[in-house]
Amino acid sequence: MRAAVWAAGGELAGEATRAADALQLVRETTPDAAIFAAGLSDGDGVEAAREVTATIGCPVVLCTSRTGDDLVERARTAGVMAFLLKPLRPAELAPALDLAIARHREARALRQSLEDRKIIEKAKGALMARFGLTEDIAFRRLRKAAMDSRKPMVDIARALLMSEAVTRETAAL
Repeated sequence: MRAAVWAAGGELAGEATRAADALQLVRETTPDAAIFAAGLSDGDGVEAAREVTATIGCPVVLCTSRTGDDLVERARTAGVMAFLLKPLRPAELAPALDLAIARHREARALRQSLEDRKIIEKAKGALMARFGLTEDIAFRRLRKAAMDSRKPMVDIARALLMSEAVTRETAAL
């Protein structure tokens, strides 16, 4: 694996044979991607991958010799972005890592877009409730405020929601 990483032009941040050590290593080094074996000496590589994707946000590639449906499903729900099959062919490493990193970025962008959309929807609802506006008019007001201020609509929505919160707190006093 080490030779394949170097041959692909990458750097090795470190190696670990135990899940606990691997998790600590990923936390300390924040690599572009992590490669986990499906079976580690002290635990399950898929569970270690789940923890890495959930807490650290690093894309994980799973290296395994088996590809059963159960493993694939567990890896998918754990957030694994790509597979490498043993025996490893060095030519497959770089594309798998590139794919994992690209998928991870896309997934992160989609999650952020969804979170932004939720904030905009909340702000739109606040405008509708406060001023009795239709959904379309509330959206147009948010969009116009964003264009006039040359700021992203989500920033305007956050500011509006913050203002609503301050207004509610002040009214409660």
